[in-house]
Amino acid sequence: MRRIDISMPLHPGMAAFPGDPEFRSTPQHAIARGDAYNVSALAFGSHAGTHLDPPRHFLPDGATTDALDLDVFNGPCDVVDVDPSHGEVGPDDVARAPAGAERVLFRTANSARWARGGAFFGDYVALTPAAAAAAAERRLRLVGIDALSVERDTTGAFPVHHLLLGRGILILEGVCLAAAPPGRYELVCLPLRLAGGDGGPARAILIAP
Repeated sequence: MRRIDISMPLHPGMAAFPGDPEFRSTPQHAIARGDAYNVSALAFGSHAGTHLDPPRHFLPDGATTDALDLDVFNGPCDVVDVDPSHGEVGPDDVARAPAGAERVLFRTANSARWARGGAFFGDYVALTPAAAAAAAERRLRLVGIDALSVERDTTGAFPVHHLLLGRGILILEGVCLAAAPPGRYELVCLPLRLAGGDGGPARAILIAP
């Protein structure tokens, strides 16, 4: 088996969604300063890097990160290629997921851009509301995207998040899929067990047969 790490490295200066807290790491003990060991204080947002969106992210009474069923974001997963010339993920892309698919990660032009550099770009490829509706119609359990947000909405209404999370579909954002060709994998995703969490920074890998 081959394991492909699809997680963003967490480090100072890494890309953050506009308005979200930046990642900070401050040494508290350092061998270089004469201490016996190294320990750092970390500060970052609940949606830093690769992360899971639980229902609580947008729904006041939705399930929190620590209350989620691990089975929903661990198991068979399909990576679907989106034409790199397309600026959005549409219902036709959702339709290309194999019959019976439960977890789908969309590999767009974003992945190649992350591979070239780590700065945030605002013109990222994201799902349309019609694509979210198609995912709900397919009864997917999880939708993932290689962007820090599953949608690019300028109205503040966030219809894609509301539609997916309202239908019980979890969202995995910030996955790096440049090294993961389209196909069937096993997804292993473990978000931090944040009590009452509205998000979950995660280590996520794909296992290829």
